Amino acid sequence: MSGIILEMKNITKEFPGVKALQNVNLKVKEGGIYALCGENGAGKSTLMKVLSGVYQFGSYSGDILFKGNVCQFKNIKESEQLGIVIIHQELALIPELSISENIFLGNEQAKNGIIDWNTTTIKTRELLKKVGLDESPNTLITDIGVGKQQLVEIAKALSKEVKLLILDEPTASLNEDDSENLLNLLVELKKQGMSAIIISHKLNEISKVADSITILRDGQTIETLDMKKDNITEDRIIKGMVGRDLTNRYPSRKPKIGNPFFEVKNWNVFHPMHRDRKVIDNVSFHICKGEIVGIAGLMGAGRTELAMSIFGKAYGKKISGQIYKDRKEIQIENVSKAINQGIAYVSEDRKGNGLILMDDIRQNITLPSLGKIARKLVINDNQEIIEAEKFRTKLNIKTPSIFQKTGNLSGGNQQKVVLSKWIFSEPDILILDEPTRGIDVGAKYEIYTIINQLAMEGKGILIISSELPEVLGMCDRIYVMNEGRMTGEVNQKEATQETIMTYMTKSKVRG
Repeated sequence: MSGIILEMKNITKEFPGVKALQNVNLKVKEGGIYALCGENGAGKSTLMKVLSGVYQFGSYSGDILFKGNVCQFKNIKESEQLGIVIIHQELALIPELSISENIFLGNEQAKNGIIDWNTTTIKTRELLKKVGLDESPNTLITDIGVGKQQLVEIAKALSKEVKLLILDEPTASLNEDDSENLLNLLVELKKQGMSAIIISHKLNEISKVADSITILRDGQTIETLDMKKDNITEDRIIKGMVGRDLTNRYPSRKPKIGNPFFEVKNWNVFHPMHRDRKVIDNVSFHICKGEIVGIAGLMGAGRTELAMSIFGKAYGKKISGQIYKDRKEIQIENVSKAINQGIAYVSEDRKGNGLILMDDIRQNITLPSLGKIARKLVINDNQEIIEAEKFRTKLNIKTPSIFQKTGNLSGGNQQKVVLSKWIFSEPDILILDEPTRGIDVGAKYEIYTIINQLAMEGKGILIISSELPEVLGMCDRIYVMNEGRMTGEVNQKEATQETIMTYMTKSKVRG
């Protein structure tokens, strides 16, 4: 590595009622991979938005020096012109367009105002080869998985002659194989002289590739650790992040499991657009009162599609099968009926499907259950405030006010708002799809504690998670899916990562 490519000095950024960053400092050497760690709300994403021009010069104080020159970016286009490119956690690709169209969107390869598709295709192939993606440039984004989409985003960044690549939770939505491929690609790009900053909560991945780790807490720089010189362990990083030792990742619990009271039998679902493609194939499972059940599987196994189709047929066509609650068959034709039957679904996409980001915390919490705070179709504002305040305290939502816009909260606190919203609906069955995706270890522990409490109250919990340690650490019983089928079922005492991974690759049911 050579000299310093980036230096951020005394960066301070404030929002109404919140000081998001306070005199934060960061140095990045050319040709290095640097990690930013911290709890949700620590200021990591805010700092990168300052760097990339999302938050323009004048909205913060402090200095940004890139290659020794002071930068005052007014927008993201100005930072990209210097080779600073950010890839956000929510990928900015257009599903209906091809890979080549997405890569050169806004940077079209044109002559005299007319797009040169031959040049576009040739350059796309070159970029795809660099990132190790064996796909046709004409393939639509909607037809490739999330792991490949992440590689398309990196190819898009390389098309802009990136010198400093910023990745915000790049592996949050990826399975282990896709994550490994992405990390290997970053190491290879580093060898070619590219610098990178990674924001991630997956400490084991950071430890593999990062040259140094800067820890933020409460908007301030706590320390920067050199991976070669310092004795770095995950526990050491966690202590810097949360300000205390976190000896157990999963809170203890003594299960009190009752009788089976929720059962899905012979469930079949077809793709909403490709109606001859079966997405869920004859799936059956059950949940007992007070039981935490997990569903594990690789990306594309059909876990989310299963959950959404059960939740009022929110996904799929030609759905067939039976759902029983308390031994009686129930009909759930839409989301409203699912809620009325005591079923709640916490989406894996909290920003897109779980929350209305422009609304405040109070409105998001009460939205699915307005009948509980209304009389003759008129909302009782005082009752709404009381209920929202109750959940703010109970779930420890870090916010100055329940009137704060939900979009201004950190990821962990947004997830607590989603949980509050569905707990307020008083469900009997709570389906949690990737409940801790993109959340730091401290916030994860708080959410695990909430889940355990709900199970102790007799509710049935279904957790869908791509993190095997999470499934093993939280669940009493685990189903495994592959290619839309249930391929295995194991109890917690018998479950190991090896056993679950074996079932993940099986196409026939084994029990």
